[in-house]
Amino acid sequence: MTGALIKSIMVPVRGDGMGANVLAHAAVVAKKFASRVQVVHCHPRADDLMPFGVVIPAAMRQQIEKAAQANVDVTAKQLSSEFKDIAAKLDLKEQNPGQDDASAVFVEYEGKQIDAVKHFGRLADLICIPQPEPERNLGANTLKTALFSSGRAVMMCPNGGSVPQDFCERVTFAWNGSLEASRAAALAMPLIETAQSVTILTSGESEHSASAEEFQVYLETRGVSSTVRRFAGHGVVGGQLLEETEAVGAGLLIMGAYHQSFERETVLGGNSQTVVSQSKKPVVLVH
Repeated sequence: MTGALIKSIMVPVRGDGMGANVLAHAAVVAKKFASRVQVVHCHPRADDLMPFGVVIPAAMRQQIEKAAQANVDVTAKQLSSEFKDIAAKLDLKEQNPGQDDASAVFVEYEGKQIDAVKHFGRLADLICIPQPEPERNLGANTLKTALFSSGRAVMMCPNGGSVPQDFCERVTFAWNGSLEASRAAALAMPLIETAQSVTILTSGESEHSASAEEFQVYLETRGVSSTVRRFAGHGVVGGQLLEETEAVGAGLLIMGAYHQSFERETVLGGNSQTVVSQSKKPVVLVH
């Protein structure tokens, strides 16, 4: 008997070709919980396209606004059509979904994607986003906003490849007793409670009071059986979490993220950033 369900999933998209893969991951979760997936297409306002600090003649401004609106209309129409096709293939119902149906809806949002995440993400049980691509300068700001400005669990979906339909059935949880790990346990509990196998990963070294064994007992009170798996904890722990997740055959890693600041880890590296940049499996992150 689960104590909570994931009923609302947000997927922010724009015309960068990354939305279909994220929607496919979201669909797996949606079918597990009969959730509603809200696909939010974000497009910039005309003012966002104007050069900053430059005086633009009224006629030129009108031309830019007209061209921008025409581009938005074309992109929105194309994405809406693609969404309908993909939703049908993923068995996400658009019209008159029943209580036990996984469903999807396409929403237009005028403004920056980070603002859309703040707007819609705070009323979602899960936000699904693509793995950032630094070489294309895509995704990092969306990840940061989802983690630090929504108060919700964020599932980062790896880019490319097929999406296993059972990736939620075997999960690992990175436990170090930290505040972020505690929040991850709370917000990702539906995924933990409904998984067929749960493995708690720990290095056994923590300045916090709650041990992995105590977390295991906590899960038992919720009817969840789990296994504690210890690893050395030397070197880059983020890399070891990925290796241990692979070793136990899990399809999903759940963890608290960015105990250090996002900027510091992005520039200097850290456990969370290592997972974000190197993972080939979906990861649920909670700050």
